[in-house]
Amino acid sequence: MKLLIHGRNLELTPSLREYTQSKLEKAIHHFDGIVQEADVHLSIAKNPSVPQQIAEVTVFANGTVIRAQERSQNLYASIDLVATKLCRQLRKYKERHSDHHHSHGHSASLTPTTEAVVEDKAIDSSLIQGKEAHLPTPGIRRKYFSMPPMSTEQARHQLDLIDHDFYMFKEIETQQLQVIYRRTHGGYGIIQAKDED
Repeated sequence: MKLLIHGRNLELTPSLREYTQSKLEKAIHHFDGIVQEADVHLSIAKNPSVPQQIAEVTVFANGTVIRAQERSQNLYASIDLVATKLCRQLRKYKERHSDHHHSHGHSASLTPTTEAVVEDKAIDSSLIQGKEAHLPTPGIRRKYFSMPPMSTEQARHQLDLIDHDFYMFKEIETQQLQVIYRRTHGGYGIIQAKDED
């Protein structure tokens, strides 16, 4: 497994790096065949009135992104908490993709690896030719990712894995963008564009 550890607003000491690596390897060792890469971001919030030390881990498991984040007043405690959370999420992911949840004669389909998807779709033109660089408006962060069509149930599972309050996806039947979110009082909601008459 490839493990990348980054630090923000802190010195990434050898002991901190070793502790992080040890905790994550322990959390992931049962899922060696699933996890190809883990990206860890450790940071200390600059706000002195709210001392928060954050550990965030993004894991790439058979082409699926699984994310966990924890914060506390101690970075080592945050690392412990995020390792435990990540282990739980990987267990959920593995249980959902194991054969014992399917009826006899059926098996779970494997999600293709990132390499397989990238190799299938070669880029034959320049992505920057004829385009002008513009800086984004301050305070807006953009993220780009592939959006394969999926069912609402698949989107709900993805939402559970990424540790966010919402997940945007392309609905498989209508090919429309939709957002699934966790409702404050339990359950889930869907936001979708209304057809204009």
